[in-house]
Amino acid sequence: MDDDPAVLAALSRVVGEMTRGVAHPPRRIDITFGAARIEVDWGERPSDDRPAVRPAAVEEDQAPNTHQVCAPVVGTFYAAPEPGAAPFVAVGDVVEAGQQVAIVEAMKLMNAVEATMSGRVVRVLASDCQPVEYGQPLLLLEPV
Repeated sequence: MDDDPAVLAALSRVVGEMTRGVAHPPRRIDITFGAARIEVDWGERPSDDRPAVRPAAVEEDQAPNTHQVCAPVVGTFYAAPEPGAAPFVAVGDVVEAGQQVAIVEAMKLMNAVEATMSGRVVRVLASDCQPVEYGQPLLLLEPV
């Protein structure tokens, strides 16, 4: 069971949930896969006179009727199933809920990114091979 990919995916989700939306990100995260262990080093807390680090807003002018498809884990975003292949989706494509729209690789595991609703792809926010954070918006969809 120590080599079960589901364990690693669950550990990655836990780390993402622990660090999501925090003003002070951890200095170091250590995930041990065998016998499942997570260690987070939060470092020193910034003093109150320094501005807290916050994730940048995705789009200030994001249309109110759009929906974000977000990264399920921390990893590397891939728009296509393999190098040189056509991307899973492009701007203007209509997708169904549950349809694979990208991949996020985390520790050599390929995690499918699926549309959480049916809609038309309005914008692809992540670049191919770009590192992404847990919960980071990757695509914008508009209902159809």
